[in-house]
Amino acid sequence: MFKTDVVILGAGAAGLFCAGVAQQQGLKVLVIDHYPKLAEKVRISGGGRSNFTNAQIDPQMPHRHYVGQNPQFARSALSRYTAQHFVDLVKSHNIAFHEKHLGQLFCDRSAEDLIQMLLKECETGASCGEVQRWQPCEFHSVAYSDAPHSHYTLQTSMGSVECQALVVASGGLSIPAIGATGIGYTLAQQFSIRLTPTQPALVPLTLGGPEWAPFDALSGLSLKASVSHGVAKKKITFDDDLLITHKGISGPATLQISNYWHAGDRIQIDLLPEVDLLPQLIALKQQSKKTLSNELTTWLPNRLIHAWTDHNPLWQKSMADTSQKALESLALALKQWSLLPSGTEGYKKAEVTVGGVDTRDLSQQTMESKKKGLYFIGEVVDITGWLGGYNFQWAWSSAHACAMGLANQIKRL
Repeated sequence: MFKTDVVILGAGAAGLFCAGVAQQQGLKVLVIDHYPKLAEKVRISGGGRSNFTNAQIDPQMPHRHYVGQNPQFARSALSRYTAQHFVDLVKSHNIAFHEKHLGQLFCDRSAEDLIQMLLKECETGASCGEVQRWQPCEFHSVAYSDAPHSHYTLQTSMGSVECQALVVASGGLSIPAIGATGIGYTLAQQFSIRLTPTQPALVPLTLGGPEWAPFDALSGLSLKASVSHGVAKKKITFDDDLLITHKGISGPATLQISNYWHAGDRIQIDLLPEVDLLPQLIALKQQSKKTLSNELTTWLPNRLIHAWTDHNPLWQKSMADTSQKALESLALALKQWSLLPSGTEGYKKAEVTVGGVDTRDLSQQTMESKKKGLYFIGEVVDITGWLGGYNFQWAWSSAHACAMGLANQIKRL
């Protein structure tokens, strides 16, 4: 029987970072992961340069950038280990990085630099802590006992393990090709921890049927747009690139809105978010000898214009011959394009998973569940961030909160 203070299930961003911080607090940690490659989601993120955090995160107002049943749950962890704390750590390892738009921070060279940093943080120093890693190692089962002291016993493909605390950092269901499984949710259910419904997020949306038929052949077309979901105070809008695919729509604006979308919801797209279109069309009606479609090329790609105008004879005339009512209807259609997605491209293409371990059953301060010694961190928890480094910051912050909580509660074996 191998004995250790803490077992962490998952050698991803949250799991590795938690292991490093915990060993620096003097704890002995064993990290177990069934997938042979280390931190693969870190490796492939940001085009291989890892968008590791976002400088615009407001720890005091997590509902601005995070979704879930209770986004405010994230406030404690995000406030105590901020984006700046992680940036300082990156700097201390001499990793060059840069900021793209909207506060997104990327490694200059490669995400591999970040993975090596996480490993170095796990190296034994003067703290008397220790991190061991079993990988690849299949997790089979776990049992809890409180005699003679509270502990967990795990059965794995590399043998039995006894620990005082079990940290579940197994991630969500997104990108099964790099090892994602639902083991974290299974463990939550085993110990009567509540779950909220899960669905793919930061994912392309699929479209079909008659309303999409005119645009079905536009695959590969990209443009700036505003994509919205909801109405009134519940309306959320993202201004970013929109990409038309052979299955529907993608691009950053679509991925962002997918965090909020549910089956049966319509979304709205403004194809010209920076243009007050109708007054300009009315003015051109008095001046231009061109066709309406030719004038629209000032603002939109030609292929997209024809997808709109070719199916409506009222929009195929010269500007002078196009009625103001026809101009009004086209301007409204382009500025308030309403679509009903048929679904998403699923977990295979999703960057993250919405839903998961219910935060009502977790401590904001330590990430410990209502089951003594059982912790959940990172994506497995019902906290999901926007595109742009927010999910990695949740991984770092929740892992740090957990590690400090472990240090305060565990009596060394």
